[in-house]
Amino acid sequence: MKYIIYLIVYPILWCISMLPFRLLYWLSDFVNLLLYRVIGYRKKTVRENLSLALPHLSNKERLIIEKKFYRHLCDMFLEMIKTMNISKEEICKRYVFKNYEIYSELEKQDKSVALMCAHYASYEWVVSMNYYTKFKGYGIYKQIKNPYFDKLVHKIRSKFNATLITTKETIPTIAANCKNKNLSIYGFASDQSPKENSAYHWASFMGHEVPVHTGAEMLSKKYDMNVIFLKTKKVKRGYYEATMEVLSENAKDVPNYEITDQFLKLVEQQIHEAPEYYLWTHKRWKHAKSKN
Repeated sequence: MKYIIYLIVYPILWCISMLPFRLLYWLSDFVNLLLYRVIGYRKKTVRENLSLALPHLSNKERLIIEKKFYRHLCDMFLEMIKTMNISKEEICKRYVFKNYEIYSELEKQDKSVALMCAHYASYEWVVSMNYYTKFKGYGIYKQIKNPYFDKLVHKIRSKFNATLITTKETIPTIAANCKNKNLSIYGFASDQSPKENSAYHWASFMGHEVPVHTGAEMLSKKYDMNVIFLKTKKVKRGYYEATMEVLSENAKDVPNYEITDQFLKLVEQQIHEAPEYYLWTHKRWKHAKSKN
């Protein structure tokens, strides 16, 4: 059955990926109409999250953010499909690294790098960074249940010289690369909620105490990796700018959880600047404890 679903869906995805961007965004507008107005995809979750994270705003202000978010969500989903056939020139024009020299200087230290980012703006197109890096790039992701689509995602990422590894593969991969002196850069999207019973650290995030992922920090300490934060800004429809900030060049000497807390503060700043580009459909605050 999974293979049949793949055979049905793949040609549709391929055809969408061949659309010029103008038609792609017309389609996105139509999908947005269905998703938001007709289906109401996770609308309850989005409204609960916005209410928890942005209580200082009025209902009308949050509703404006909600509508903008769904439009962006559809854009991002179709841009992800477009990645199947996008050219190097096109994606590099649309996803620009503004201060790449910060990362280049870190590569000169001959230490692997942990890149921390949030589910914000175009986190899918971060993969284009591999066009510029000397180090081998690894993206840590949650495995897709349908093995055929999972294989497709791997194939797409390989176009960008990126290797996907699951959360279970992360530690063995980093350990092996460290042992063999294979310098690499690892992408961690560390802003989503871990299971409550597996959390090592709770921190303040958008006014609530929540369990947080600490893997990027702990692995950076163990394997002596530099740590950077990647911030993505949506300039206009289909165009993004990324800037980098060093979180630590000597993670071993930083007190435990300080890097993680600093990362969360930077994510909060992103959200407050333009909240419509954060991924509000996930239940990030399902284990939240109010600070009040």
